[in-house]
Amino acid sequence: MNSFVIQVANSAHVGHVEEICRLIEESAKQRGTGIAKRSPDYIQAKINEHKAIIALEKRGELAGFCYIESWGNKTYVANSGLIVNSKFRGEGLATKIKKKAFEHSRKMFPDAKLFGLTTSLPVMKINSDLGYHPVTFDKLTSDDEFWKGCMSCVNYEILQSKSRSNCLCTAMLYDPQEKKKKKWDFIKKSRLYSRFMNMKKKKMTSTIKVL
Repeated sequence: MNSFVIQVANSAHVGHVEEICRLIEESAKQRGTGIAKRSPDYIQAKINEHKAIIALEKRGELAGFCYIESWGNKTYVANSGLIVNSKFRGEGLATKIKKKAFEHSRKMFPDAKLFGLTTSLPVMKINSDLGYHPVTFDKLTSDDEFWKGCMSCVNYEILQSKSRSNCLCTAMLYDPQEKKKKKWDFIKKSRLYSRFMNMKKKKMTSTIKVL
């Protein structure tokens, strides 16, 4: 097992910006979905604002990254751009990074609703363990700036055709105001959910072909 340092990124980590951007783009291409690009300037700004989590292998090699965004006058917060260097996968690093990002987000924005959009079942499992649960898109921020970020996704046409009501991604939400939230049982629901996602993708694809 490798040893990692997972921390809030700071100006000392800007030298990793180019590699972070490359890994984000490569990850999106491998999945075939998701946000494809983030500019170096954007990632550097997140680092300088202390709105990013970075994981470094003990020798200083980039192992993983995630950044924090706020929307709707800081009433909604998203942990985005989660990546893990392929050399260090299978060591639970994604879970550790997400947990650190979640904790840091709660400290920075204690009253905000945390949300995410993903097509990844492992990410859904991580989010579920943190207290997120699936919601419809209308439960997310209506901030146009957030939705503009989807323009670089390969599925943006689907999102537009559905008037931002749904897409191939699944929306998940953590609401700190819900004191007695029922935890979504991912293990029991995942198989059914996987079948649902396959049906959803087929339906969305056929819709686009008709347009």
